[in-house]
Parts: sequence; structure tokens; C-alpha cells
Amino acid sequence: MSYEDFERASEVIRAENNVLLDGFEKWLSRSGLKEKTIRKHMQNTDFYINDYLLYDDCTRAKDGVSSLNGFFNWFFPRKAMWSSKAATKETAASLKKFYKYLAELGATKPADYLFLLSEIKSEMPEWLENYGDRYD
Repeated sequence: MSYEDFERASEVIRAENNVLLDGFEKWLSRSGLKEKTIRKHMQNTDFYINDYLLYDDCTRAKDGVSSLNGFFNWFFPRKAMWSSKAATKETAASLKKFYKYLAELGATKPADYLFLLSEIKSEMPEWLENYGDRYD
């Protein structure tokens, strides 16, 4: 795929992601979360679906469930200057909510959401090792 084709495909996916993010924000608002918390979930999710999933491939948000390990083991610690143990846990919580929303929407399969939960639970200790003995 040429660079121009990649950019065009990324723009299409970004537009799709904006629709998903708008719906996700409304879904979060209905759950009674504070505005600050909603904003944080939105930022974390946007970074994952619009930065990481489109970093070197055109991966749609609904297909991003299987990409968590690469994100938390490589991309997040190296590309997010705010990354830390606490930020890793916080971002994982945001992605749990986002993929729950997608499952409820029917955009992903319930099995994909269950896979995500299992992946986060089993891999979190390894992801946190990226920060060594640093305290947050």
C-alpha cells in the first residue's frame, strides 16, 4: 500500500472512530461518571484507536482487541511520555469500557470483549514491568 493509500484509509477510519467516540462519550455520560473522568476515558481511548491502531497499519477500532499486548508492551511506554504504572492501569480501564460499549452496540462480538478482559487480567503484570521499580 502506498503512503497516499495508507493516509486515505487512515482518514476513513478516523472518521469512523469519531462516530464511535461520540457515541462512547454519550454512553459514559449516561453512566453517571464525572466530566473529568469521561474526558480521561475519551483521551485514553482516542490515543489507542487513532494513534496506535493507525500507527503502521489501518486497524479499525472494532478489530483492535487483539492489539493490546503490542500497545502496552511497546507503543505506550515508548510513545506516551505520560506513561506509567498508573497510566497503564487507567488506560486499560478506559479500553475495557470502550470495548464493552462496542459489544453492547454490536460492533464487536461479546467473545471479543471477554478476550480483552482476560488479556488485561493475565498480561497486566508484564505490562507494568515496563516501568521497573518506578513509583507513581
